[in-house]
Amino acid sequence: MPDQNPIVLVTGASRGAGRGIAIALGAHGCTVYVTGRSKASGDHPLPGTIYETADAVTQAGGKGIAVACDHADDAQVEALFAQIKAEQGRLDVLVNNAAAVYDELTQPGNFWEKPLKLADMIDVGIRSSYVASWHAAPLMIGQDKALVVFTSASGAVHYALGPAYGAHKASLDKMASDMAVDFAYANSNVAAVSIWMGAVLTERLKTVIDSDREKYGTLENISESPGFTGDVVWALFNDPELAGKSGRTFIGAELAREYGITDQGRQPPSYRETHGAVPFEYFPTIIR
Repeated sequence: MPDQNPIVLVTGASRGAGRGIAIALGAHGCTVYVTGRSKASGDHPLPGTIYETADAVTQAGGKGIAVACDHADDAQVEALFAQIKAEQGRLDVLVNNAAAVYDELTQPGNFWEKPLKLADMIDVGIRSSYVASWHAAPLMIGQDKALVVFTSASGAVHYALGPAYGAHKASLDKMASDMAVDFAYANSNVAAVSIWMGAVLTERLKTVIDSDREKYGTLENISESPGFTGDVVWALFNDPELAGKSGRTFIGAELAREYGITDQGRQPPSYRETHGAVPFEYFPTIIR
């Protein structure tokens, strides 16, 4: 890899976990492309814009580049990657984080009693991650090292918030596994992994907790800061054994322990401890 700062793309980084991941990678000196739809205050009920995140990346020590992009629009995604190619000529890390998350997701009720728009997670979440990875792959496969990350959670293997959310998380884990097969078949040095983030203490989660403290209050004590996964991604990217981890789904809290990373001085619990949940081990059969 050239002797220059890694080039990173974090999708869905106006706020929440994506914003935290982007800023953390900026603190490690990365040039971070920040995408999202929020360009001005008021574009979304929650605070945060792509420009604010990009500025925070730069203030943290990296270089933040904001690009307005609706990941439901393939033409905008194509233009995004054309810009990265023209400006940088490569991409070292892609963090697929963009997802259509609505407040109704955490409301009570069965899936047919909630708005049909929750199915948007299949478009901006599953499909958008595939499209971004499809564009990223040609930029990555000729490099000495590159990494595709999917931000997932334990809802991939147990019921959580309904079938749209579960399908989203399970699909991300499987895409990491299958994309790793193709990257290996191409004799590339690109790794693909999925990382289960814990409950991330974002503005959205704080609102959820405040809405029903009896039900959600305990999340405050076990949650992860928004930047925690960014530190994990950085350690993973620099792991000399990265190739051996490609195709796997990891619990972020457990990777952090492996790499000696703490979250603001504490060690977040693993889903293995809190939920008795672990990622699926996929069968090694390959049919091409």
